[in-house]
Amino acid sequence: MFGDLRRFDTGRTQGRDWFRQLMDEMLPEAGAADIRSVPHGSFPMINVGRTDDAVRVYVFAAGLSAEDLEVSLQDNVLTVSGRREVAAAPEAARTDFRRERFHGEFSRTLALPDGLDVERAEARFRDGVCEVVLPKREELKPRRIEIQAA
Repeated sequence: MFGDLRRFDTGRTQGRDWFRQLMDEMLPEAGAADIRSVPHGSFPMINVGRTDDAVRVYVFAAGLSAEDLEVSLQDNVLTVSGRREVAAAPEAARTDFRRERFHGEFSRTLALPDGLDVERAEARFRDGVCEVVLPKREELKPRRIEIQAA
């Protein structure tokens, strides 16, 4: 009768994971049980940052090669898509007790800020991370104005 109740003696570090799991079980259709802007388990994970010269997007795609990814840019919307294949072992030859690795087609889309020079955009792939560099237009880069003595 009480088999589904959780113990409440979790430590501080386990409390967050316990709460996330509890929310996932109570609200599975909601998809987002944490503070990130995408549902838990979205693939690939993406970091976006900016410098004075460019906006940089890091796509974390472990286990993929550059040929498995497609990066496109249209109207300041960046789309990363591709396909991750399932492991080589035949389905009938193994018994999975838990399967957390996503396989199949994926797509992530994010809006970029205005003022980028998309014609000079570059993408590099190394060690499972795709770095997309989107330079800022020259007129929008910060510049130093020299103060002249009167």
